[in-house]
This record gives sequence, C-alpha cells and structure tokens, in this order.
Amino acid sequence: MPVSCTTGEHPDHDVYEAQCMCRDVLDVLASKWSALAIGAMEEGPQRFGALQRRLQGVSPKVLTNTLRRLESLGFVERTVYPAVPLHVEYELTELGRGVAVPLSGLRSWVERHLDELRPAEPLDAV
Repeated sequence: MPVSCTTGEHPDHDVYEAQCMCRDVLDVLASKWSALAIGAMEEGPQRFGALQRRLQGVSPKVLTNTLRRLESLGFVERTVYPAVPLHVEYELTELGRGVAVPLSGLRSWVERHLDELRPAEPLDAV
C-alpha cells in the first residue's frame, strides 16, 4: 500500500496520486501567470508595477495572489525596503531559478510552435 504523499516521509512522490501535495505545486507552476512571472523575474529583482506592466493583462489581484503563492512555496522572495512609499521587490530564490529553466523551455516551445497548432476557438470559449 503506497504511503500518502501528504506526509513527505517517503522517497517516491507520485503526482498521479489524488492526495499527493505535488499536485498543489504543479497547479501553481502550470498557471500561465506563474510561468510568466517567473520568466520576468529571470531578468532580476522586479517591483510589483514592473511585473504588472511586463505581464500584460494580469489584474493587480491576480498578480498579488500569484506572487503570494510563489512566495509561500519558496520560489520567490519578497523584500520590503523602508522608504516612503514602501519599496517592495520580488526575486527568484535558488528554487525559483531552478524551476525557471523548464518553464523557459516551455514558453519558448509555445512561441516556436504556435503556428503549427490546430486553429480552434479561443481557449477562453471552451
């Protein structure tokens, strides 16, 4: 009988198991806003406004939630500098820089192959 992935006390995590916490991490990383935010932070520390301008179309609420989720998992570090107004920067941690590599490959693949995909209804319509 497999050990529940929620304990973290076993060597084999299985993302296909219903209770595996790997799924929560995958859910965060598979989000377009997470993938794009991580990509933007590959360039170095970013302020919130700079991230919002770079990630065209993201609302402040969604960006805030995305950054909080990435920070809670250890992919992003938030630094507050005492200034008026407050100066807050977000940057990738070592873990975040590690996951940036496969996400960069995925973003590049999508850009290279977009024209090969079957024409369909906009994904939002599905």
